[in-house]
Amino acid sequence: MASQFTINKILAGAARFFSSVLSPLLMPTYGTILVLWTSVLCALPNGTRITVVMVMMGITCALPMICISVLHHYGIIRDKRLEKPKERYIPYAFATICYVAAAAYLNHIHSPLWFTMFAVGGMASLVITMVVNFKWKISAHMTGMGGVVALLYQIHVQGLSAFNLFGVLCIAILLAGVVGTSRLILKCHTVLQVILGFLNGYICVTIAMKLIE
Repeated sequence: MASQFTINKILAGAARFFSSVLSPLLMPTYGTILVLWTSVLCALPNGTRITVVMVMMGITCALPMICISVLHHYGIIRDKRLEKPKERYIPYAFATICYVAAAAYLNHIHSPLWFTMFAVGGMASLVITMVVNFKWKISAHMTGMGGVVALLYQIHVQGLSAFNLFGVLCIAILLAGVVGTSRLILKCHTVLQVILGFLNGYICVTIAMKLIE
C-alpha cells in the first residue's frame, strides 16, 4: 500500500513537472527556437535569433503570465493554473491579443510569411479553445503541443529544414504523448479532451502554414 502511494506520488510529481515545462505559454517560444535553429533561418546571426526568441517569449509568455498574476492578485481568478473554466476567459482573451502582437512583430521584422503564419495558427487554435471553453473544455497543453508538431512537420514537408528533422519530429510527438498522459494523471482532462486539444493545435497551424505554400 505504501509503495503504491509512493509510485502515485512520483507519477503526480512527474506529471506536474512536464505540465509546467511544456506549458501552453511556452509553446510559441519553443516553436520560435525550433524555427530559428532547425529551419533555413538557422543561417541568421546568433544575436538576431536570440533577440527574436526573447521578444517572442516576452510577448507570448511573460505578458500573459503578468496578466494572470494581476488577475490573481485582485481576486478575479483564484487559481493561477486556470483549472476552472470560468476563470479562463480573460487570460485567454489577453493571450489572443498577445498572439496578434507576436504575428505583427514577426511581420515587422520581415520574417518569412510561413513563420508569421505559425503565430496566426496558434492564435486561431487559442480562439477555438476559448470558444469551446464556454460549454466544455479541451486541453490547452495539448493544443500547444499539436501546434509545435504541426510546425515541425510543415518545415519538413515544405523543404524548409536545415537538416533531416525526422528525429526531432519523433521527439516532439513523444513529448506530446508525455504531456497528454500527464494531464490524464492529474485528472485535468479526459482522453477525448486531450486528443481534441492536440488536433486543434495541429490542424490550425497546418492550415495556416499551408495557406501560403
